[in-house]
Parts: sequence; C-alpha cells; structure tokens
Amino acid sequence: MENFKSIDPKSITENAIKLIGEKWMLITAGKAESFNTMTASWGTIGFLWGKPVVYVYVRPQRYTFEFIEKQNEFTLSFFPQEYKKALNICGSTSGRDGNKVEKAGISPIFTEKGNVSFREANLVLECRKLYSEYLKPEAFTDQSLIAQWYKSNDFHKLYVAEITGVFEK
Repeated sequence: MENFKSIDPKSITENAIKLIGEKWMLITAGKAESFNTMTASWGTIGFLWGKPVVYVYVRPQRYTFEFIEKQNEFTLSFFPQEYKKALNICGSTSGRDGNKVEKAGISPIFTEKGNVSFREANLVLECRKLYSEYLKPEAFTDQSLIAQWYKSNDFHKLYVAEITGVFEK
C-alpha cells in the first residue's frame, strides 16, 4: 500500500475510544472485483487469546454483512477528520443501491493479501476472523439496552478478529 508503512499493533498510539467512537471507521470486506464498506462507531481494540484483536459489530441487514460472512478477512480504515462527510455517506447509503465509495469520493487500494482499504485513510487494520456470534437477548444483564438499541430485534453479530497487519501514514 503506497504511502503507508507497516507497524506493530502495539505501536498504535491513538486512543481506541476516540478512534472508534468519535472518528468512526470503515469496515470493508471483499476483494477488488466485489466488496462493500460500511461506517461503524462501535468496536474494540484489545488483546485476547494471545493475539492483538478487534471486536466489531455488524447487523445482518447491512450489505457489508454478506461480504464479512463470505470472507475470512476484512479491514478497518480510519480517516482524518476532514473525511467525516465521506464516512457519513458510507454509513447512510447502501452499496446495494449504487457505488457509495465513488459517491463518498474515496479511492480503493489493496493490501498484499488483496483486502480492500482506502488511499485517504491514515490508519488501516487488516483483520482475520477468529470468532463470531449473534448477540443474544437473554445474555443482556441490562435489559434496557434491548429497548434502546434493538427495538426490531435486529441484534448485531459480533466478530472477534486478529489484527494481522497495521498500516499508517
């Protein structure tokens, strides 16, 4: 990936809560010939099973869900603040209805493994799925979260994925 350098996951210096919750990210799955991306602001970066990992959450009705289910790998792309409008477009437009990447004005690039990210990103995490499971209503100890976030019972699927590559500008 041109203009990116590979770094160790331990070298990520940004605060993960701000990085994901405030700046947002694009979750992208698929390959050059067919991929989709979606904006997300829920997730975690941490350490589990002796590996650096991410946790991401995707609702089954999202078009990106189909791509994540089919692929073993995906990327998380983080952008400078001036791309917030592009991330808004990627979060409010479905890839089923047209080319939202083009509409957002961002440019796909590809990792050595063929995973998709974007030239305008300033941090990219390449990830390999390790575990996935739907959130279960009976597992919520705070049932008010269901009423607040899952009125349609459209529970997210949780993906735990190993960070296999980190690229930054």
